Amino acid sequence: MIFLSLFVTFFQIGLFGFGGGYGMISLIQHEVVMNHHWMTSGDFTDIVAISQMTPGPVGINTATYAGYTALQNTGANHFLCVLGSATATFALVFPTTILMLLISRYLMKYKDNVTVRFVLDSLRPAVVGLLAAATLLLMTRENFGSYSEDAVGFIFSVGLFALTFVCTKFLKVGPIKMIGVCAMLGLIFTWVTGGFHV
Repeated sequence: MIFLSLFVTFFQIGLFGFGGGYGMISLIQHEVVMNHHWMTSGDFTDIVAISQMTPGPVGINTATYAGYTALQNTGANHFLCVLGSATATFALVFPTTILMLLISRYLMKYKDNVTVRFVLDSLRPAVVGLLAAATLLLMTRENFGSYSEDAVGFIFSVGLFALTFVCTKFLKVGPIKMIGVCAMLGLIFTWVTGGFHV
C-alpha cells in the first residue's frame, strides 16, 4: 500500500511542483513529514543536504532518497527500499516529462500570445513563494537545535546559517564551496565538543 501512496504523492508533486527542484522541496516535506509521517523533519533535512551534495537535480535526488527512507523507516529490506526509491523517482519525473513534451511543442508556437504570457508571468510569484516556504519549513528546532538545551550548538548552527547567507549572497561564493566549508566546520565543531574521536 505504501508503494501506491508513494506513487500518488510524488506524481502530484511532479505535476504541481512549479519552480524546479527547490520549489518542490517544501511540497515534498509537507507530504512525507507532515501528511504521511514517513520520516521526521530531521530525516528530511539530512535528505535535502545529501541531495544537494550528490550529482543531479535536487528535486529528483530528494524524491529518490525520500522514497528509500520512507520504506526503510517501515522496517523494509534493502530491495524494497530501492523499489520505493525507484517508485518515488519515477512518479516525480513522469508527469514532468509528459508536460514538457506537450509544452515544448506548443510553447514556441504560442509564446507571444497575451494569455500565455500572463499565465507565465503569474507563475513567477508562486515560484518565489515556494522557494521561501522551503527555506522557512527547514528553519526548525530539529535543524538548529534549542538555545535552552544546547546553547553552544544553537549558536554554532545560527552562525553557520549567517555565514552561508553572507558568503553566497554578498561575497558570491558558490554553493558547492559553501557546502564543503560548512561540512568541514561541522566536523571540527563535533570533534572539539567531543561528539566523536579520531
